[in-house]
Amino acid sequence: MDFLKSAVASAMAKGPPFPYTFGDKVDLDPSIWTLYNGTRREDGSDCSIFSFDISANRSAFPLAKNALKKLRTLRHPGVIKVLDTAERTVKFINDEASSVHGSLKVASVYTTESGEWKLGGFEVLSNVKDDEAVIYVGFKLPFQPSSEHEANNDQTYGSLVPDSGRYTPPELASSGWDALKRSPHSAVDAYNFGALIFEVFNGNFNGSDQAGQTKNIPPSMHSSYKRLVNSNPKARLSVAHFLEQGRRNGSFFDTPLIKLTDGIENLGVKTEEEREAFLDDLEQLTDDFPEDFFKMKVLPELLKSVEFGGGGAKAFGLVMKIATKLSNEDFEAKITPVLIRLFGNPDRAIRVCLLDNLPLMIDRLPQNTVNNKIFPQVVTGFTDVAPVVREQTLKSVLTFIPKLSDRTINSELLRYLAKTANDEQPGIRTNTTICLGKIAKYLGTSSRAKVLIAAFTRSLKDPFLHARNAALLALAATVEHFSEEDCAGRILPVVCPSLIDKEKLIRDQAAKTVDIFLAKIKKAAASMPDTVLPPEGAAATTAPRMSTPQPAESSAAAWALLPGRRQPRRG
Repeated sequence: MDFLKSAVASAMAKGPPFPYTFGDKVDLDPSIWTLYNGTRREDGSDCSIFSFDISANRSAFPLAKNALKKLRTLRHPGVIKVLDTAERTVKFINDEASSVHGSLKVASVYTTESGEWKLGGFEVLSNVKDDEAVIYVGFKLPFQPSSEHEANNDQTYGSLVPDSGRYTPPELASSGWDALKRSPHSAVDAYNFGALIFEVFNGNFNGSDQAGQTKNIPPSMHSSYKRLVNSNPKARLSVAHFLEQGRRNGSFFDTPLIKLTDGIENLGVKTEEEREAFLDDLEQLTDDFPEDFFKMKVLPELLKSVEFGGGGAKAFGLVMKIATKLSNEDFEAKITPVLIRLFGNPDRAIRVCLLDNLPLMIDRLPQNTVNNKIFPQVVTGFTDVAPVVREQTLKSVLTFIPKLSDRTINSELLRYLAKTANDEQPGIRTNTTICLGKIAKYLGTSSRAKVLIAAFTRSLKDPFLHARNAALLALAATVEHFSEEDCAGRILPVVCPSLIDKEKLIRDQAAKTVDIFLAKIKKAAASMPDTVLPPEGAAATTAPRMSTPQPAESSAAAWALLPGRRQPRRG
């Protein structure tokens, strides 16, 4: 989620065109910001727009500027990017950045489309080593203090944070923000984090009276949670130590979801053994976690692992499992571009994996994409030196065929099938015959019979038993595509020798195939006229040739006379 902060409204009017489009307003807890859904004009991607109205809230302008400055300079996966577990980001702010957030609460936490938490609310985030930090800077309230808390905070901008009174630790309530200098700088954020935990499990935090209450909070967290909100800031458990305790084996952060979040972000740097173990665990979890989390968070990381990180077949299998739940629009936007690139990858393991999973994706791929971008890369597999690649490429034809153009089928595809029909591997030759039989209906009508007869009759002479059997089966299955003349004159003469093949399997199948073709021939013959000779009367007006038997002779006599017939001598 991209965050856009506007501290000076007039800058939008005087500067270049605002590159974002405002959408619906989003309900937000008390804040100096107004939050909108937005769209980046450049690429149409979603974003969130934080708007600050300087004319209506001039006194809080330094807070807006401070938030913008910190968000631009404080770089960490949990800062305006991810808060998969809030304590990590706070640990980074307190320890690595030597800073105080100063406003940890539900209103400072935002969720992405994937359900991840992201931390904002940087209005008073300050480096404790900076004496001029906004959290310390003097400021005179433009109104009469209405409470002891406001009076105590009259000289700092910390008091301007909306709704800050409910979350103020006891030491600040009594001594103001200067108390930060007399306690561990992590103490304020630790207390606020404890209040945030209470809010997460109970919905609201009304004030210090609720600090330490354990209602609805997991029992395993009770002890550590209470130490976060200890009234003595020096005795408080820091967020860093809270994280350490939670991550111990069997403790409150030792959960499948947190392990998944950790593992998926580091997938690219895991060893092969670690990656395999993680993917095994992930495979068991995919049905239990929210779909949006897998779609927006897990899926992109898996795709990167497949494409660049050696994720292999297992990672791609998980991609396909998640992809089944995507809309067609999401599939085309997130999956299709990667598939096109993967089919162009020379890695044989990836190619075989893609072809194995082809049935799961083919219906989601547009015909033009398959015919013009994917299949031209697939055909290299027909001539690959690895038999397994040639075999899988051949099998994939049955899945690809409905998405291919007539030109691709009758030109490019048939050219490659002619090569696999003569492959050195008998299994590939056999499967080529089977493939041709199954795709016969897609072949061009003008050349179909010629192509099939040539292929099948050649396979009838193959020394491999199953190749010959496949040819007989394919002929029987495609009989409808042959004319009666082809059946009688070109096919049966080649099939009949198989009736006395040395293998009984072939003899039996040849008999069945011959019966099928004979049935077609007999049916056609039954509709033919008895003869095409002229009528008998017309024949009588023509003198017979001396070598032609006379009509009065019986057929048997004619056949008997023809072989040895002699002309009588003339005296």
